[in-house]
Amino acid sequence: MDPAGVFATSFAGDQALIRTSKQRWTLVLFALFMMAMPLLFEPRIVAIVTTMLITVVVVLGLQINTGLAGQINLGQAAFMGVGAYTTAILASKAGWPIWAALPVGGVAAAVFGFIFGMSAVRIKGFYLALTTIAAQILFHFLVLNLPASWLGGSAGITVQPAEILGFRFDSDRSIYYLCLAVAALMLFGAYSVARSRHGRAFLAVRDDDVASGMMGINVVRTKAVAFLLGAFYAGIGGGLWAYYVRFVAVDQFTLFHSIWLIAMIIVGGVGSITGALIGVLVIKLSQEIISSAGSTIVELVPFLGGDIVFAAMNIFLGAMIAGFLIFEPRGLMHRWQTIKRSYRLWPFPY
Repeated sequence: MDPAGVFATSFAGDQALIRTSKQRWTLVLFALFMMAMPLLFEPRIVAIVTTMLITVVVVLGLQINTGLAGQINLGQAAFMGVGAYTTAILASKAGWPIWAALPVGGVAAAVFGFIFGMSAVRIKGFYLALTTIAAQILFHFLVLNLPASWLGGSAGITVQPAEILGFRFDSDRSIYYLCLAVAALMLFGAYSVARSRHGRAFLAVRDDDVASGMMGINVVRTKAVAFLLGAFYAGIGGGLWAYYVRFVAVDQFTLFHSIWLIAMIIVGGVGSITGALIGVLVIKLSQEIISSAGSTIVELVPFLGGDIVFAAMNIFLGAMIAGFLIFEPRGLMHRWQTIKRSYRLWPFPY
Protein backbone atom coordinates (compact mmCIF):
# COMPACT_ATOMS: atom_id res chain seq x y z
CA MET A 1 0.00 0.00 0.00
CA ASP A 2 1.38 3.40 -1.03
CA PRO A 3 1.11 6.55 1.10
CA ALA A 4 -1.84 8.85 0.51
CA GLY A 5 -1.43 10.89 -2.67
CA VAL A 6 1.02 8.44 -4.27
CA PHE A 7 -0.50 6.58 -7.21
CA ALA A 8 0.68 5.24 -10.53
CA THR A 9 -0.46 6.62 -13.88
CA SER A 10 1.12 3.88 -16.01
CA PHE A 11 1.85 0.18 -15.82
CA ALA A 12 5.60 0.88 -15.61
CA GLY A 13 4.98 3.19 -12.68
CA ASP A 14 2.79 0.61 -11.01
CA GLN A 15 5.59 -1.96 -11.32
CA ALA A 16 8.34 0.41 -10.18
CA LEU A 17 10.30 -0.70 -7.14
CA ILE A 18 10.99 2.84 -5.91
CA ARG A 19 7.74 4.80 -5.70
CA THR A 20 8.51 7.92 -3.63
CA SER A 21 11.33 10.42 -3.19
CA LYS A 22 11.81 9.26 0.41
CA GLN A 23 12.45 5.73 -0.80
CA ARG A 24 14.88 7.02 -3.41
CA TRP A 25 16.88 9.07 -0.90
CA THR A 26 16.85 6.23 1.61
CA LEU A 27 18.30 3.90 -1.01
CA VAL A 28 21.00 6.45 -1.92
CA LEU A 29 21.98 6.96 1.71
CA PHE A 30 22.06 3.21 2.33
CA ALA A 31 24.28 2.69 -0.73
CA LEU A 32 26.67 5.41 0.46
CA PHE A 33 26.77 3.83 3.92
CA MET A 34 27.60 0.41 2.48
CA MET A 35 30.38 1.90 0.35
CA ALA A 36 31.85 3.75 3.32
CA MET A 37 31.60 0.84 5.76
CA PRO A 38 35.22 -0.38 5.41
CA LEU A 39 36.37 3.15 6.27
CA LEU A 40 34.11 3.46 9.32
CA PHE A 41 34.37 0.10 11.07
CA GLU A 42 37.06 -2.31 12.22
CA PRO A 43 38.13 -5.28 10.05
CA ARG A 44 36.08 -7.80 12.05
CA ILE A 45 32.85 -5.94 11.30
CA VAL A 46 33.83 -5.69 7.64
CA ALA A 47 34.49 -9.45 7.55
CA ILE A 48 31.08 -10.19 9.07
CA VAL A 49 29.32 -7.97 6.54
CA THR A 50 31.29 -9.59 3.72
CA THR A 51 30.03 -13.04 4.72
CA MET A 52 26.53 -11.55 4.89
CA LEU A 53 26.84 -10.28 1.31
CA ILE A 54 27.93 -13.72 0.10
CA THR A 55 25.10 -15.37 2.00
CA VAL A 56 22.62 -12.87 0.57
CA VAL A 57 23.43 -14.06 -2.95
CA VAL A 58 22.83 -17.70 -1.98
CA VAL A 59 19.63 -16.94 -0.05
CA LEU A 60 18.25 -14.88 -2.94
CA GLY A 61 18.50 -17.98 -5.11
CA LEU A 62 16.74 -20.03 -2.45
CA GLN A 63 14.04 -17.36 -2.20
CA ILE A 64 13.42 -17.57 -5.95
CA ASN A 65 13.34 -21.37 -5.86
CA THR A 66 11.44 -22.00 -2.63
CA GLY A 67 9.81 -18.68 -1.76
CA LEU A 68 8.49 -17.70 -5.18
CA ALA A 69 8.15 -21.04 -6.97
CA GLY A 70 7.33 -23.16 -3.91
CA GLN A 71 9.93 -25.86 -4.69
CA ILE A 72 11.32 -27.09 -1.36
CA ASN A 73 15.10 -27.12 -1.57
CA LEU A 74 17.29 -28.60 1.17
CA GLY A 75 20.35 -28.84 -1.06
CA GLN A 76 21.21 -25.17 -1.62
CA ALA A 77 24.53 -25.61 0.19
CA ALA A 78 25.43 -28.39 -2.25
CA PHE A 79 24.70 -26.11 -5.22
CA MET A 80 26.83 -23.46 -3.53
CA GLY A 81 29.59 -26.04 -3.17
CA VAL A 82 29.44 -26.93 -6.86
CA GLY A 83 29.91 -23.28 -7.75
CA ALA A 84 32.74 -22.90 -5.25
CA TYR A 85 34.61 -25.98 -6.47
CA THR A 86 34.14 -25.11 -10.14
CA THR A 87 35.37 -21.56 -9.58
CA ALA A 88 38.31 -22.80 -7.49
CA ILE A 89 39.39 -25.34 -10.10
CA LEU A 90 39.15 -22.87 -12.97
CA ALA A 91 40.99 -20.18 -11.01
CA SER A 92 43.73 -22.31 -9.43
CA LYS A 93 44.37 -25.03 -12.02
CA ALA A 94 43.31 -23.43 -15.31
CA GLY A 95 44.31 -19.87 -14.43
CA TRP A 96 40.98 -18.33 -15.44
CA PRO A 97 40.29 -14.73 -14.35
CA ILE A 98 37.44 -14.02 -11.96
CA TRP A 99 35.20 -12.47 -14.63
CA ALA A 100 35.21 -15.85 -16.43
CA ALA A 101 35.53 -18.36 -13.57
CA LEU A 102 32.74 -16.88 -11.43
CA PRO A 103 29.96 -17.01 -14.06
CA VAL A 104 31.03 -20.49 -15.18
CA GLY A 105 30.84 -21.62 -11.56
CA GLY A 106 27.29 -20.32 -11.45
CA VAL A 107 26.43 -22.14 -14.67
CA ALA A 108 27.92 -25.40 -13.35
CA ALA A 109 25.77 -25.12 -10.22
CA ALA A 110 22.74 -24.31 -12.39
CA VAL A 111 23.29 -27.47 -14.45
CA PHE A 112 23.66 -29.55 -11.29
CA GLY A 113 20.51 -27.99 -9.86
CA PHE A 114 18.63 -28.42 -13.14
CA ILE A 115 19.28 -32.17 -13.05
CA PHE A 116 17.59 -32.46 -9.68
CA GLY A 117 15.02 -29.83 -10.60
CA MET A 118 13.68 -32.10 -13.33
CA SER A 119 12.47 -34.43 -10.60
CA ALA A 120 10.31 -31.56 -9.32
CA VAL A 121 8.14 -32.02 -12.40
CA ARG A 122 6.56 -35.17 -10.98
CA ILE A 123 7.00 -34.86 -7.21
CA LYS A 124 6.43 -32.15 -4.65
CA GLY A 125 6.45 -31.45 -0.94
CA PHE A 126 8.15 -33.98 1.32
CA TYR A 127 9.37 -36.14 -1.56
CA LEU A 128 10.97 -33.17 -3.29
CA ALA A 129 12.75 -32.29 -0.05
CA LEU A 130 14.20 -35.81 0.06
CA THR A 131 15.39 -35.44 -3.53
CA THR A 132 17.27 -32.24 -2.75
CA ILE A 133 18.82 -33.94 0.29
CA ALA A 134 20.04 -36.58 -2.16
CA ALA A 135 21.79 -33.79 -4.09
CA GLN A 136 23.54 -32.80 -0.88
CA ILE A 137 24.68 -36.37 -0.24
CA LEU A 138 25.77 -36.89 -3.85
CA PHE A 139 27.86 -33.74 -3.77
CA HIS A 140 29.78 -34.94 -0.71
CA PHE A 141 30.17 -38.42 -2.17
CA LEU A 142 31.63 -37.14 -5.45
CA VAL A 143 34.07 -34.72 -3.81
CA LEU A 144 35.41 -37.30 -1.36
CA ASN A 145 35.56 -40.27 -3.75
CA LEU A 146 36.73 -38.79 -7.03
CA PRO A 147 40.53 -38.67 -7.53
CA ALA A 148 42.17 -36.11 -5.24
CA SER A 149 43.89 -34.58 -8.26
CA TRP A 150 40.47 -33.51 -9.55
CA LEU A 151 38.65 -31.98 -6.57
CA GLY A 152 41.26 -32.16 -3.83
CA GLY A 153 39.41 -34.80 -1.81
CA SER A 154 39.25 -34.12 1.92
CA ALA A 155 42.26 -31.79 1.67
CA GLY A 156 40.34 -29.18 -0.31
CA ILE A 157 41.57 -26.70 -2.91
CA THR A 158 43.56 -23.51 -2.36
CA VAL A 159 42.46 -20.50 -4.42
CA GLN A 160 44.60 -17.57 -5.47
CA PRO A 161 43.26 -14.01 -4.88
CA ALA A 162 40.93 -12.64 -7.51
CA GLU A 163 42.43 -10.20 -9.98
CA ILE A 164 40.86 -7.77 -12.46
CA LEU A 165 42.99 -5.61 -14.79
CA GLY A 166 46.03 -6.09 -12.59
CA PHE A 167 44.23 -5.21 -9.34
CA ARG A 168 44.34 -8.02 -6.75
CA PHE A 169 41.49 -8.50 -4.30
CA ASP A 170 43.77 -9.72 -1.53
CA SER A 171 42.66 -7.52 1.39
CA ASP A 172 39.51 -7.45 3.51
CA ARG A 173 38.54 -4.07 2.11
CA SER A 174 38.99 -4.99 -1.55
CA ILE A 175 37.16 -8.31 -1.30
CA TYR A 176 34.35 -6.49 0.53
CA TYR A 177 33.83 -4.16 -2.41
CA LEU A 178 33.93 -7.11 -4.82
CA CYS A 179 31.23 -8.95 -2.87
CA LEU A 180 29.20 -5.74 -2.53
CA ALA A 181 29.22 -5.16 -6.30
CA VAL A 182 28.25 -8.76 -7.11
CA ALA A 183 25.56 -8.84 -4.39
CA ALA A 184 24.05 -5.58 -5.69
CA LEU A 185 23.95 -6.96 -9.23
CA MET A 186 22.36 -10.23 -8.13
CA LEU A 187 19.87 -8.36 -5.94
CA PHE A 188 18.80 -6.26 -8.91
CA GLY A 189 18.39 -9.46 -10.92
CA ALA A 190 16.28 -11.07 -8.20
CA TYR A 191 13.94 -8.08 -8.02
CA SER A 192 13.68 -8.09 -11.81
CA VAL A 193 12.80 -11.79 -11.87
CA ALA A 194 10.21 -11.42 -9.11
CA ARG A 195 8.45 -8.56 -10.93
CA SER A 196 8.58 -10.14 -14.39
CA ARG A 197 6.24 -12.59 -16.10
CA HIS A 198 8.53 -15.38 -14.91
CA GLY A 199 8.03 -14.28 -11.33
CA ARG A 200 4.27 -14.24 -11.78
CA ALA A 201 4.48 -17.74 -13.28
CA PHE A 202 6.50 -18.89 -10.25
CA LEU A 203 3.83 -17.56 -7.90
CA ALA A 204 1.04 -19.19 -9.87
CA VAL A 205 2.77 -22.58 -9.86
CA ARG A 206 3.52 -22.22 -6.16
CA ASP A 207 -0.12 -21.56 -5.31
CA ASP A 208 -1.67 -24.20 -7.60
CA ASP A 209 0.29 -25.95 -10.32
CA VAL A 210 -2.78 -27.72 -11.72
CA ALA A 211 -4.72 -24.48 -12.18
CA SER A 212 -1.58 -22.85 -13.60
CA GLY A 213 -1.31 -25.53 -16.25
CA MET A 214 -4.96 -25.05 -17.18
CA MET A 215 -4.31 -21.31 -17.58
CA GLY A 216 -1.58 -21.97 -20.13
CA ILE A 217 1.55 -21.83 -17.94
CA ASN A 218 4.18 -24.41 -18.82
CA VAL A 219 4.46 -25.94 -15.35
CA VAL A 220 7.34 -28.27 -16.26
CA ARG A 221 9.47 -25.46 -17.64
CA THR A 222 8.58 -23.11 -14.78
CA LYS A 223 9.66 -25.56 -12.09
CA ALA A 224 12.87 -26.41 -13.94
CA VAL A 225 13.71 -22.73 -14.48
CA ALA A 226 13.12 -22.05 -10.77
CA PHE A 227 15.66 -24.69 -9.80
CA LEU A 228 18.07 -23.49 -12.46
CA LEU A 229 17.93 -19.86 -11.28
CA GLY A 230 18.16 -20.80 -7.61
CA ALA A 231 21.19 -23.01 -8.21
CA PHE A 232 22.83 -20.34 -10.38
CA TYR A 233 22.61 -17.84 -7.53
CA ALA A 234 24.04 -20.43 -5.15
CA GLY A 235 26.92 -21.09 -7.56
CA ILE A 236 27.76 -17.38 -7.78
CA GLY A 237 27.70 -17.17 -3.99
CA GLY A 238 29.92 -20.24 -3.78
CA GLY A 239 32.41 -18.68 -6.18
CA LEU A 240 32.54 -15.51 -4.07
CA TRP A 241 33.08 -17.68 -1.00
CA ALA A 242 36.01 -19.41 -2.70
CA TYR A 243 37.66 -16.10 -3.52
CA TYR A 244 36.94 -14.72 -0.05
CA VAL A 245 38.24 -17.66 2.02
CA ARG A 246 40.75 -18.68 -0.68
CA PHE A 247 40.23 -22.28 0.34
CA VAL A 248 37.41 -24.68 -0.54
CA ALA A 249 36.62 -27.86 1.39
CA VAL A 250 33.63 -30.15 1.39
CA ASP A 251 32.81 -29.56 5.07
CA GLN A 252 31.98 -25.93 4.26
CA PHE A 253 28.79 -27.01 2.43
CA THR A 254 26.80 -29.39 4.59
CA LEU A 255 23.12 -30.18 5.05
CA PHE A 256 23.22 -28.17 8.26
CA HIS A 257 24.23 -25.09 6.23
CA SER A 258 21.27 -25.68 3.91
CA ILE A 259 18.93 -25.70 6.91
CA TRP A 260 20.39 -22.40 8.09
CA LEU A 261 19.63 -20.96 4.64
CA ILE A 262 16.04 -22.21 4.90
CA ALA A 263 15.80 -20.56 8.33
CA MET A 264 16.84 -17.23 6.83
CA ILE A 265 13.93 -17.09 4.39
CA ILE A 266 11.52 -18.28 7.08
CA VAL A 267 12.61 -15.50 9.42
CA GLY A 268 12.70 -12.81 6.74
CA GLY A 269 9.55 -13.88 4.95
CA VAL A 270 8.97 -16.60 2.37
CA GLY A 271 8.36 -15.11 -1.06
CA SER A 272 9.85 -11.67 -0.34
CA ILE A 273 13.15 -10.59 -1.89
CA THR A 274 13.59 -7.93 0.78
CA GLY A 275 12.69 -10.56 3.37
CA ALA A 276 15.71 -12.59 2.26
CA LEU A 277 17.96 -9.65 3.16
CA ILE A 278 16.29 -9.26 6.56
CA GLY A 279 16.59 -12.98 7.27
CA VAL A 280 20.30 -13.01 6.49
CA LEU A 281 20.86 -9.99 8.73
CA VAL A 282 18.95 -11.43 11.70
CA ILE A 283 20.40 -14.95 11.52
CA LYS A 284 23.99 -13.85 10.91
CA LEU A 285 23.90 -11.33 13.74
CA SER A 286 22.40 -13.96 16.03
CA GLN A 287 25.15 -16.39 15.10
CA GLU A 288 27.83 -13.82 15.89
CA ILE A 289 26.22 -12.99 19.23
CA ILE A 290 26.00 -16.66 20.21
CA SER A 291 29.59 -17.28 19.14
CA SER A 292 30.87 -14.32 21.14
CA ALA A 293 28.78 -15.21 24.18
CA GLY A 294 29.82 -18.87 23.91
CA SER A 295 33.51 -17.98 23.92
CA THR A 296 33.02 -15.85 27.02
CA ILE A 297 31.11 -18.61 28.80
CA VAL A 298 33.79 -21.18 27.96
CA GLU A 299 36.44 -18.89 29.45
CA LEU A 300 34.40 -18.42 32.63
CA VAL A 301 33.29 -22.06 32.95
CA PRO A 302 35.97 -24.20 31.23
CA PHE A 303 34.44 -27.59 32.12
CA LEU A 304 31.52 -26.93 29.72
CA GLY A 305 33.88 -27.41 26.77
CA GLY A 306 33.90 -25.82 23.34
CA ASP A 307 30.87 -27.83 22.16
CA ILE A 308 28.56 -25.45 23.99
CA VAL A 309 28.68 -23.00 21.08
CA PHE A 310 27.61 -25.64 18.55
CA ALA A 311 24.88 -26.89 20.89
CA ALA A 312 23.63 -23.35 21.45
CA MET A 313 23.52 -22.82 17.68
CA ASN A 314 21.39 -25.95 17.22
CA ILE A 315 19.01 -24.98 20.02
CA PHE A 316 18.71 -21.45 18.71
CA LEU A 317 18.06 -22.59 15.13
CA GLY A 318 15.36 -25.05 16.14
CA ALA A 319 13.68 -22.59 18.50
CA MET A 320 13.72 -19.78 15.94
CA ILE A 321 12.27 -21.88 13.12
CA ALA A 322 9.57 -23.29 15.41
CA GLY A 323 8.76 -19.87 16.85
CA PHE A 324 8.39 -18.17 13.50
CA LEU A 325 6.35 -21.02 12.01
CA ILE A 326 3.96 -20.84 14.96
CA PHE A 327 3.72 -17.12 15.72
CA GLU A 328 4.87 -15.35 12.55
CA PRO A 329 4.74 -17.81 9.63
CA ARG A 330 4.97 -15.05 7.03
CA GLY A 331 8.18 -13.63 8.48
CA LEU A 332 9.43 -10.25 9.60
CA MET A 333 8.75 -8.65 6.23
CA HIS A 334 5.03 -9.32 6.62
CA ARG A 335 5.09 -7.72 10.07
CA TRP A 336 6.83 -4.66 8.62
CA GLN A 337 4.22 -4.41 5.87
CA THR A 338 1.49 -4.58 8.50
CA ILE A 339 3.12 -1.77 10.48
CA LYS A 340 3.40 0.39 7.36
CA ARG A 341 -0.26 -0.13 6.54
CA SER A 342 -1.27 0.81 10.08
CA TYR A 343 0.46 4.20 10.09
CA ARG A 344 -0.41 4.97 6.47
CA LEU A 345 -4.10 4.41 7.24
CA TRP A 346 -4.02 6.36 10.51
CA PRO A 347 -6.37 7.19 12.21
CA PHE A 348 -8.18 4.18 10.74
CA PRO A 349 -5.61 1.35 11.07
CA TYR A 350 -7.96 -1.58 10.55
